[in-house]
Amino acid sequence: MKKNMIVLAALAATMLVTSCASKKDLENCQNQNKELTTNYQDTKERLAASQARVSSLEDQLAQQKKDYAALQKSLDKSLSNTSDNNVNISKLVDQINESNLYIRHLVEVKSKSDSLNMVLTNNLTRSLSKEEMKEVDVQVLKGVVYISLADNMLYKSGSYEINDRAQETLSKIAKIIMDYKDYDVLIEGNTDNVPINTEAATMKNIRNNWDLSALRASSVVQYLINHFGVEPKRLTAGGRGEFNPVASNDTEVGKQRNRRTQIIITPKLDQFMDLIDKAPDSDK
Repeated sequence: MKKNMIVLAALAATMLVTSCASKKDLENCQNQNKELTTNYQDTKERLAASQARVSSLEDQLAQQKKDYAALQKSLDKSLSNTSDNNVNISKLVDQINESNLYIRHLVEVKSKSDSLNMVLTNNLTRSLSKEEMKEVDVQVLKGVVYISLADNMLYKSGSYEINDRAQETLSKIAKIIMDYKDYDVLIEGNTDNVPINTEAATMKNIRNNWDLSALRASSVVQYLINHFGVEPKRLTAGGRGEFNPVASNDTEVGKQRNRRTQIIITPKLDQFMDLIDKAPDSDK
């Protein structure tokens, strides 16, 4: 009996010890579980945060790709426009260069014409005497040589016929005309505003100053042809009557200046235009 009691006591002690050990393990397990749960939650939260950052980065990357594509498209367009602009600029530069060449060409043509006119004028004025220079005025205006002769030196009084005194002067002018064969010559008659005396014998069949100015110009043309052999097709006669004055007709001095015949020497128009139209040398 006593032995049985000892055995029961030992069993009870063993069960107590085992019970205590199981309870401690349970608490340890519970603590570990709690810790694992906490760690899991923390990890889960960190993962969610990381996923959010990744998603944000992906969105940013997608936006950057879109921005890049837009910039590339804009760049391509700019390059295309720049290419077009370069072509336009190149064409404009070529046009400017061509224009500059043509301007230089025109300057050279004008310089050549001015030089010829100056030589012509100097040759004529050197050939005229001091007395002749009192009644002959030589000017170069806008590339044209104007030789103005007083009517009392050229014509018989109250007439359109050339007087003997004019022969020497006209011979010198004829020589200049003959020397410069590439020039045309316009002979232009001018009068003052005093009506002509239609009763005078020398004015027979002359109606007015228009007729008188034209007849005087014609007389000079025919004199140059008949006496000095100037080529007729180079000469033109015209009259402007009283309507091209160079001074006031209110004074006798003014009227005397207006009674004149002008010999206008100009480069032949067709040759001059050919010279202008000639394409400038692009290699210059």
